[in-house]
This record gives sequence, C-alpha cells and structure tokens, in this order.
Amino acid sequence: MKKKLFALLFAPSVAFMLTACGGSGNGGDLEVVSNVLDEMETVDETADETQETPENEPSGNSGESIRLANGKVEVDKQLKELARMYQEETGVAVEIETIPDGVNVQDTIKGYYRDGNMPDIFVNGGSADFANWEGLVEDMSDQPWVYDTDAGYKDETGAVIGFPYTVEAIGLAYNADILEKAGIEPSSLTSPKAIQEAFEELDEKKEDLGMKAVVGYCAEPVNMYWSTGDHVFANYIDSGLDREDTTYIDLLNDGGKFDQKRLEHFAAFIGMLNQYSDPDLLVAGTYDQQVFNFASGKYAFVTQGSWIGATLANADEDAYKDAGSFKCGMIPYAFEDGIDTILTNSPSFWAVYKDGNTKEAKAFLQWLTTDRAQKILVEEAGFVSPFQSCTYIASDPFAETIANYTAAQKTSAWHWLSKKEGMAQHVLGQIFNDFASGALDEEGFVSAIQSEVANYYKEE
Repeated sequence: MKKKLFALLFAPSVAFMLTACGGSGNGGDLEVVSNVLDEMETVDETADETQETPENEPSGNSGESIRLANGKVEVDKQLKELARMYQEETGVAVEIETIPDGVNVQDTIKGYYRDGNMPDIFVNGGSADFANWEGLVEDMSDQPWVYDTDAGYKDETGAVIGFPYTVEAIGLAYNADILEKAGIEPSSLTSPKAIQEAFEELDEKKEDLGMKAVVGYCAEPVNMYWSTGDHVFANYIDSGLDREDTTYIDLLNDGGKFDQKRLEHFAAFIGMLNQYSDPDLLVAGTYDQQVFNFASGKYAFVTQGSWIGATLANADEDAYKDAGSFKCGMIPYAFEDGIDTILTNSPSFWAVYKDGNTKEAKAFLQWLTTDRAQKILVEEAGFVSPFQSCTYIASDPFAETIANYTAAQKTSAWHWLSKKEGMAQHVLGQIFNDFASGALDEEGFVSAIQSEVANYYKEE
C-alpha cells in the first residue's frame, strides 16, 4: 500500500456508495477539481461557528443540517435511525442518502463536485480515492475520536482525514453447519489441495445437504465487478502476507506487473470456484441473490466478506432463521500452500468536505463514537467497532471470526485499495466474467490480466 493508510467504502451520485462491496471509478477528471479549486476563495469557516439557535426555535429543529451519502444499502435503516436520534438530541438534521449497489463511487462524487452539490460527509476507499480530493477534505487530527482508535486514515503528512466506522474482513465465508454435517473441519482447509478435496466431497453430497452448489461465486461484470475485481482479486495482492508487506501491490503499481507463479496459482483457484459455483449465479447473478442463497443454506461457501453478516441478521433474517441461523466462519483464500490469513481493514472512511458544514459534520462523526450511537452501529448495524472505548460486541455472524484471526495475528491488509482507480470496473470485472463463462481458459485468464492491466496502467 502507499504511504497513506487504507480503507474502502463506496459512494455514488451525491450520495456516495458505502457498499460493503463497491468499486471506485476513473479518477482522470478530478484534475478539474484542482484547477477550479485554485481559483476559488476559501469559504468563511466562522459563519457556522457563530450561528446560534434562536431561543424560541422548536426542539429538534435548530435550522442546521448536514448531508451524508451512504452506499452501504444494508445499513440504510440503522443510519437513518441514528440521524433521527441525533436530530432529537441536538436539533441538527442529518440527511442520509443511500445509493444502490453497482454505482461508480468516485465518478459520482466528482459529478457532485462539478455540480456544486457536494455532501458534507463522503466516502473514500484508499489512497487512490483520497488522492482525488487533496486539499478538499478537513483535517480531523484534533478530534477526540482520533485518540480512541488506530484505524483513522492518515495522509502522507500524518494528518487524520478519514473516519473509520467498522472493521471488515475478506475471506472465503462458510456455513459451519454444512461443513460439520459433511465431516469437514474448516481448520484443515489450509491448501489448494485440501480445499479442492473438500469441494469435491461437498459436491457429491450436495443433495443430501440441501445445497444448490458448493460455492456461491458471482462474476457478473456490470454490477458485481467490485466483488471479483476488488475483493476476490485482493487475495492475489495480500493473502498470506504480513500487514506491512507491499510486495505485490508495489509490483502492480509499477506499470501493472505481476508475479507469474503467484498469478498462475491464483488463476487455478479461481478456476475451481468457476467449476463448483451455482451456474445460475456465476455469470449473470446479483448480489442479493448470492447472499440470499447463502443465508438460505444453499451454499457451503460464498465469495463475500464479513459485511454480509448485517444482511443475514436483517434483510435476509427470515431465510437465515429457516436455515437454522447457522454459525458462520471464514477460511483464507489458500491458493498457495502456507496462506493462512484473511484480509481485514476499515473498508472505507468518511471524509468531511472542507467547504461544507464542517463544524456540524465533525460533531456528528464524534457523536457516532458515543455509547448510544455505538450500540446501534454494533448491535443493530452489525459493525465491528474500531473504537477502543466501545463496550458492545457485534452479534454479526462474522464478528467472532474477525476477533479470532486478529488475536492470532493471522490477518493481512487491504492494499488493493491502492491499485489504480477504476481497474476493477474497467478491466478486471470483465476478465473474471470471461473466465467464468468459458470465453477464457486458465492460461488465457492469466494472459488477459497481465496484458490488459499493463495497458490500463499506461493510460492517462
């Protein structure tokens, strides 16, 4: 990863997309931002600070308001509840805008900027996203919450410019009940051979186990490019590495280079996912379909991260209960012997637009770290809190898994957030789809990634 920290969240139109699974778009047009900004005068920041609420103003309506764009659809209800609570407590209105999956985050926010319609709080994933907004975000280093977590996003000067809201994990998620019934011990799945043998056994028993397929893997290229091109591909970049090891992201960012053997081993693993996936999902499925089928006990594994725990506990709650509210876990994407880590990180960060209502935006973010707000974020939204003062433990089905891997120091970082912006959407998503559909074989998959990614890095 570059010198800046990491994270993910995704935003679309004036309401950025906080998807647990979203992708960033092309950052080229943000040169306009810098040029325009050079010509703009700084907004008087004292206006908000001196404004006072009239004594006769009704409770719950101070006249102040902020806007937060949210692309994390599964927590729309919880964020709106927090907004209601905050207005009731402070009189400041918080407008939550939630955008559906599949919208290009950075392109959308750039459009908001050009239209003069920026939200007060918006999302950035990693260094590539934050680089688009250099000079446009508020320094939050003096905020109290900064001293309550080590997960805040810092720029190259050490200034904290990103607010973390949860910790998420990327691994091969599994239904523990199905594995137990099949006599498969998850801790034994530590190599591509062991996983291949487990897949074969599960495939033979899938009817008896009530499964539709061994794994729910979706390589649809238009709305699900972020799943393959960001999250699945992230395992090539980081799986098995120490958190500070940047070997493969450094290669990638050096003109789109790859480690040949590692990429070949990764391709073989993806080929196995193609083979054992639900054919109705593989090339043209949807995120909702993928997660619902896993929640319903139709797959032993699913290629989504810990964020789906919130969906299992909320939107797909009935299906999950009908399937026995099974215990969930994760195994590493062990495409090479010795890979024993899952990938964990703050998935993205909330940044405060420096020419917006910065005072109230920062106050709202600080309020989100309070006991009352953390209870909602952890117990109802299913977030794993990044704040040390938080006493709540998520009921999220994956919270225990994240805690166990973290305690065992078996986690790798999310350096995929530092790859060239838009690569998942414009290059990788289609290549994964071509491999899944049979348009490319394993060798062709490797060759296409190498050539097309190199070409993408050559583009301005």
